[in-house]
This record gives sequence, structure tokens and C-alpha cells, in this order.
Amino acid sequence: MRVHFLGSGDAFGSGGRNQTAYLLEDRSHLYLLDCGPSTLPALRRARLDPANLDAVILSHLHGDHFGGLPFFFIHYLYDRPRTRPLVVAGPPGTEERVRALMRLMYGEKELPFAAFSELQPDTVTAVAGAEVLAFRVPHQTDAVSLGLRVTAAGRTVLFSGDSSWTDQFVAHSRGADLFICECCFYDDPSTSHMSYTQVAANRERLECKRLILTHMGEEMLARRRSLPIRTAEDGMVVDL
Repeated sequence: MRVHFLGSGDAFGSGGRNQTAYLLEDRSHLYLLDCGPSTLPALRRARLDPANLDAVILSHLHGDHFGGLPFFFIHYLYDRPRTRPLVVAGPPGTEERVRALMRLMYGEKELPFAAFSELQPDTVTAVAGAEVLAFRVPHQTDAVSLGLRVTAAGRTVLFSGDSSWTDQFVAHSRGADLFICECCFYDDPSTSHMSYTQVAANRERLECKRLILTHMGEEMLARRRSLPIRTAEDGMVVDL
């Protein structure tokens, strides 16, 4: 499996980075984890064809994580008409929110290629050939935010989504080939995001083969080159 870091930034574009998007490429499928507004141009800069995308798997329904979907939809409607299904999987309420966003941005449109799938916490769901274990993480109180453990082509990627620290990451990291972990802050306390000091304090407990920090704010970006844990860059590619 090859992992493309299309967008490693936060909601504010800190460091001029693209917003959240990670593409998992196996021998026959492309799976997109989250889809920030800058995702379609990032995908094309990586010389990947949007027509080959099989599924978009959403951790939660904040704009910097799903706001890029309407641009894919108009591409599939007008630029390169799509006939095969595109699975859009996410937490409860995903179909309603995605369709509402599409109406707001481009008016009422039929999306004949869109196949929506709801991810229930603590449940494994088959998504376009991948197995997705979703689990609820502490990020927001008025809606469900998910961490995602995605297995395809014999490899497993754990994705924190947006979350403060939870010991669920320890349990779900076991056997994972890669853990893509948000790390907005260096040492600021937060009930909705992680800090580097929290991740570092728990690093030895994580049983993943690789750990890469992402979704960094300005404080983390200023320090990242001096840290012993690898940090993400837009355009980075990791082979598993």
C-alpha cells in the first residue's frame, strides 16, 4: 500500500498547507481519508486520476474534513462524467450533510454515482473492498467524530481524525502498519485536539509500526524539525 499525504494542514491553513486528506493506494483501489476543500487540486498535482477513486471515508463532518466533496461531484458531473459508484462513508448524518453542502454550493443536483454508507462506532464496515473499523473519539459534543482503522491489501492504517488523547489509540494501534495522528499543539491543553507532549508521553504504549504526526498548527510547525517523531508534509508518500 502507498499512502499519499495530500493535505496535512489544520482548518486555518497553518504553514500554507492543504487541509486534511490522505489517499490510500493499493493494487486496485484508491481510498481517500477525509476530503478538505483543497483535496481535488492536491490529487491532481500528485498525478492521480480522480476517476480512479473508489471511496471517501470521513472521520467527521467539519468543513476542513469534508468540504472538498462538492468539487469532486461537479468534476464527475461535468468534467469527467462518472458512471461507476463512489462510496462516501462517514459518521451518522453524512448523507444529509453532504447533500446539503452540495445544494448550498452548486444547487440541487442529482448524484447518481454517490453511494452513501454510515459508519457506526465500534463496528467493522466493508467499504469498496476495505474493512473500516470506526470508533468514537473526543472531538465534539454535538455530533459524532470517529477514529478510523482501515485495512486493505493486507495493510492497516490507523487515522485519529480530529481528537484529544484517548487510550483507544493504544488499543487500535496494535498491528497497524501506520498511525496518522493529529497533533495540533505542542503543549497547550485541549479537550478537542492533541498536543505533542501528550503523544510523546504515550509513544512507547503505541504498538504501530510507524507513527506520523499531522494537522499541525503554527506552534507545532515551528518546532517540528527538532522533534524525534516524524511529521507530515504535503505531497509526502509513504510505502507500507
